[in-house]
Amino acid sequence: MNRRVRSRVEGKGKEKVDFFEIDGNLTLDEKRVLDWTSLPDDTVITVFSHLNHLDRASLSSTCRTWRTLGKSPCLWQVLDLRTHKFDAAAASSIASRCENLRKIQFRGTESADAIINLRAKNLREISGDRCRKMTDITLCVLAARHEALECLQIGADFCEMISSDAIKAIAICCPQLRKLWFTGIREVDANAINALGKYCQNLTDIGFINCQRVDETALGNVVSVRFLSMAGTTYIQWDLVVQHWSKLPHLIGLDVSRTNIPPYTVSGFFSSSFSLKVLCALNCPALEEDATFVSNDNHKGKVLLAVFTDILTGVAKLCVGTPKNDRNIFLHWRNSKKDKKLGEILNWLEWIISDSLLRVSKRSLPNLDNFWLDQGTTLLLSLTQSAQEKVQERAATALATFVKKNYIIDTGRAEAVMRDDGIRILLNLAQSRREGLQSEAVKARFLAIAILSVNAKFAKAVTEEGGISILANLARSVNRLVAGEAALGLWNLSAGEDLEGAIEEAGGIKALVDLIFKWSSSIGGEVVLKRVVGALANLTADEKYSIEFASVGGVHALVTLARSCKAKGVQEQAARALTNFTSHGDTNYNAAAVGQETGALDALVQLIRSRHDGVRQEAAGALWNLSSDDRNQEAVAAAGGVEALVALAHSCSRGPMSRSSIHGIQETAAGALWGLSGSESNSIAIGREGGVVPLIALARSDAKEVHETAAGALWSLGLNPGNALRIVEEGGVPALVHLCSSSVSKMARFLSALALANMFDGRMDEVALIGTSTEGTSKSVDLKDARRMALQHIKAFVMTFSDPQLLSAAAASSASASLLQVTESVRIQLRCSGAEIGRLVAMLHNPSPMLKSCAAFALLQFTIPGVPHAAHHTSLLQSAGAPEVLRLAAAAAGDPLEAKIARIVLRNLEQQHRMESVV
Repeated sequence: MNRRVRSRVEGKGKEKVDFFEIDGNLTLDEKRVLDWTSLPDDTVITVFSHLNHLDRASLSSTCRTWRTLGKSPCLWQVLDLRTHKFDAAAASSIASRCENLRKIQFRGTESADAIINLRAKNLREISGDRCRKMTDITLCVLAARHEALECLQIGADFCEMISSDAIKAIAICCPQLRKLWFTGIREVDANAINALGKYCQNLTDIGFINCQRVDETALGNVVSVRFLSMAGTTYIQWDLVVQHWSKLPHLIGLDVSRTNIPPYTVSGFFSSSFSLKVLCALNCPALEEDATFVSNDNHKGKVLLAVFTDILTGVAKLCVGTPKNDRNIFLHWRNSKKDKKLGEILNWLEWIISDSLLRVSKRSLPNLDNFWLDQGTTLLLSLTQSAQEKVQERAATALATFVKKNYIIDTGRAEAVMRDDGIRILLNLAQSRREGLQSEAVKARFLAIAILSVNAKFAKAVTEEGGISILANLARSVNRLVAGEAALGLWNLSAGEDLEGAIEEAGGIKALVDLIFKWSSSIGGEVVLKRVVGALANLTADEKYSIEFASVGGVHALVTLARSCKAKGVQEQAARALTNFTSHGDTNYNAAAVGQETGALDALVQLIRSRHDGVRQEAAGALWNLSSDDRNQEAVAAAGGVEALVALAHSCSRGPMSRSSIHGIQETAAGALWGLSGSESNSIAIGREGGVVPLIALARSDAKEVHETAAGALWSLGLNPGNALRIVEEGGVPALVHLCSSSVSKMARFLSALALANMFDGRMDEVALIGTSTEGTSKSVDLKDARRMALQHIKAFVMTFSDPQLLSAAAASSASASLLQVTESVRIQLRCSGAEIGRLVAMLHNPSPMLKSCAAFALLQFTIPGVPHAAHHTSLLQSAGAPEVLRLAAAAAGDPLEAKIARIVLRNLEQQHRMESVV
């Protein structure tokens, strides 16, 4: 059994990998060891620049020379702390290097508290997110310690614990402030805003996003402001807004997106503000629902950006000399000679548009469907190419968000991404290293690629643009964010059967296995590991790629995870990968390889006892496949597998059978017990542990896959006379008779008939005199009636699928067409154990004509040339001395049904022997 699944959600070319040229005069010492300390200083600094701050500090401690170079001011001007835990201890360890720090990005209140310890007095820009618990005290100390601050942005979560007092303190402490953005403050009062106007004479960019109350009148006193954003802010008195804000002498851009601004306020601005050039009002219902306003395009020379206007055309009006029909005005401006003032406007527009589109994309508003298809996608793709990393991050995240509608890929939206060359753009950006290894923008781009790859059509488009090579290369990244998102993309792409070869050719299998070794012992690596193992589980479903997987150490990697990782998602995917890897071929070398790996079977048995259904199902599936190797059957039992699987079968057989989520566990639990029962000692142990009762319950399931597997397990268990009697005593005969006559599955009917035949071939009679219980007494059952009922339904089954005339013709002719006519009514593909084949051969000696016919019919199904496992069954039949027994059956007087079938089986064996000789 194997299954492929996707994650539960450039022009063709190779990745441009930065490398360093080593001085040609650099030599090895006598021991042929490279002396890294002799590298040129600029080369060492280049190496340092590609590391995160933790690795940079660690490497600096290796020697005195590198300690000096590691403190170079150029290495410590910008810090992105978002991808690592940053506390007071971490801050103290790098504080001595941060004298020249200019820009810092952080995540969480703990990091904000720690920044205070950096002693970075020359810090110019602070940007933080996920600061819901940040207090006035932290913010005030940050401001007091960094008087040279020019930019302060705290968001994008709500900052409910920050008050106007903190805003006022910032104004007093940071007089050089140019940009101030906050999200989700409850109230910004007049005192705070007037302080900004009084002390911060250079403050040109203000954003109070998603706030509740902001004093409109006081904002009219901040005369230096050029860009003002109030997006998402509520309780705004729009009459006061026009009255006071239209008089701001330098106001160029105003953002009122996601507010209830009325049409008359917009018109008032256009009429009364002489400096205003652009007003952004995305997702403002009062405007969008006013048909008169929407149709009126007389904006007094101002630019209105709304969902009902052509936004890119509007932006182009701000840029003199823009080519007509240029749909990427931002890119055109970036590639042309820049006007500084225009650059400020376009940078601001990129910032506020990306912020609003990201927030709107998360709400899945039905009235914006046309907007996303007509221009929203084009806008986002343009913004992913911004020079501002935060804009890239928002735009790519918005793409990944809006293509999913109600958690399902929206085909129309995804096609819009493809139509605008979005996949190539995202892939080109994904392999860019311009923004540094710690970039959240990289993660966002990969997320967009991975989300698109969930759909087979778009996965193909990603592949055609060279996406697999890019993802495989970036899966080798030392950065967990990059590696994790690349692995997610490969996971989704690997679900397509026609894409696996491309992943292998790109070195993706080795890259994924290497990631397991890289992150299996790292704290926080569970997300990466789940994606990696999910991709490998898909790839190992194909035998060709399972060979490559094994050759690069994949078996050891999976077993290591199964033994050591406690994360549910990783355990489930690791077990699924082992299930797929061990599902190939008759000899199943893969099953033997896993069984020989130290601790593999013990780990899977432990996973059977997991509290999580998905983990238990996949672990049972792996044990089912592993039991195809005889040595594994005993080893699994020694590891406690029989007890664990019987307990699992009991627990899932008592659950509500209509619950589809439990059917997978029921099937694999019964399948694993079936596989283990190939060993006589295991079969006896399963019976004694009480495994018969839950299997009979599962045989009554309405789910075809469940009752098929349960019938197979009962067939195999019934090879033991004691178990056969247990099945009768526990009411198994009526359940099997029902399947034999009424199941929609031919496989279930076939297996039920074989189970009944095993039980009533005469071997049980002696055991019935003793009983199966420890007290030596049997439950009261009428074996005579049970036998009569069983034989009656066995006969009905065999006669249903056996036409005597066709059998006679096939027995007399060697033509393949005759054999095809006999077997086309029921064709069973099943891999039998030696014990199961041996019992069928022995049954040909049984005095019951119907049991002999049933055994011959089964052997016919198992030896049809060309069907899976025919060669395996032929080998088992030769070992069991079947040819001689079959010849005796074929020569039976009166040419009964079993004689006709026996002659066909003999010819199948001969043909298989000829085929093997040719090979």
